[in-house]
Amino acid sequence: MGTTAELVTPFRGERYRDASRLGALIAPPYDVIAPAERERLAADPHNIVHLSLPEAPGGVDRFAHATALLERWRHDGVLVRDATPAIYVLAQTFAQPSGERRTRLGMFAAVAAESYEAGRVRPHERTHTRVKAERLALLRATRTNLEAILLLVPDPRRTLADALARVILGPAAATAELDRVKLSLWVVGGDAAAGLAASAGRTALYIADGHHRYETAAAYAQENPAAGRVVAFLVSTADPGLVVLPTHRVIYGADRDPGGLVEKWSRWFQVERLAAGTDPFAHLSRVGAERIACVVACPTGGDLSLVLRPDAALEGVPGGPAVRRLDAAVIESLVVHEILGAGRSTPTLKYTADAREALDAVRKGVAAAAVLLNPTRVEQVMAVSDAGGVMPPKSTYFVPKVPSGVVLLPVE
Repeated sequence: MGTTAELVTPFRGERYRDASRLGALIAPPYDVIAPAERERLAADPHNIVHLSLPEAPGGVDRFAHATALLERWRHDGVLVRDATPAIYVLAQTFAQPSGERRTRLGMFAAVAAESYEAGRVRPHERTHTRVKAERLALLRATRTNLEAILLLVPDPRRTLADALARVILGPAAATAELDRVKLSLWVVGGDAAAGLAASAGRTALYIADGHHRYETAAAYAQENPAAGRVVAFLVSTADPGLVVLPTHRVIYGADRDPGGLVEKWSRWFQVERLAAGTDPFAHLSRVGAERIACVVACPTGGDLSLVLRPDAALEGVPGGPAVRRLDAAVIESLVVHEILGAGRSTPTLKYTADAREALDAVRKGVAAAAVLLNPTRVEQVMAVSDAGGVMPPKSTYFVPKVPSGVVLLPVE
């Protein structure tokens, strides 16, 4: 699809007919569903997980099985296609780890599935061939976009944010709950839908989550011109509910003592041992407001605060200038890797967005250290994308996840 096509458009979505059961029919994205959770979701015979993460009886191709199931649901009226194009506005109300509640507001729309070279949809992650091959096989078989990608819409004048806020003043078409996140859906058609699409499509869009799905859709569009669009959930960068959590690092290894690295870390960081009773999260938020920083939690107490020196040499940190301004990139290279290499036993590294879980693992003596980080800012994600860079793994964790099954996009 060329760059002359509209970037964002309304579309004729396919939805579950029984909106009253929506909470039992939707699911998280395929790549965050553990086997036990899939089993729980699949207890409902019409849950979207049967399509997005298909399983089949022995000897049966699982993608062909998903296709047959999808056709049966359509025949039986479980799924119904809307008669006219629309934009689907979704509000997600959720609790942050701190307990504070937020509402993220966005919209499902059809976005051009095209090469990154066009510059209109910009990535920040490196993808894996095996995952894309599996997703492409499913897309070829079902000829349906089953799950949405998450896109960020630069919105300095709040044009899109304000327009979406006006939509939710009216009654919702459906409500549901998934994983303690409350959902409300509005269906917008006609000129209002066209206006929302135009507001979102005025500038380049940034992938927050779903790089594999977007690249799969773009590859499929090359072999099937009718499949030139992918379903996306677009969120304004001005939306107060747009939350990025940090992903903390927990290191396991019996012979690792972070305190022994203080002298080495002092080459790059101002190192301070926190007084007993200091809240490490409050401290990190304060010292990391303007500078790259982390807290290394130690089992023996005396957590370490590391704040990057203004004159620190960062040539050893992989990536270009935009990447080297990321806390996750600098801390991963100069702090986490140093702890991993500090002992003789084979270490284990775990990532978690739950700061209390990370800290508890250390306090209970289970982990050798936890490296606590501040969240990556949305403008940093876009800066890396604009520079054509790749962010290090586990740099961002956008919450909540975009639910699958709210609205599908069949290939015409």
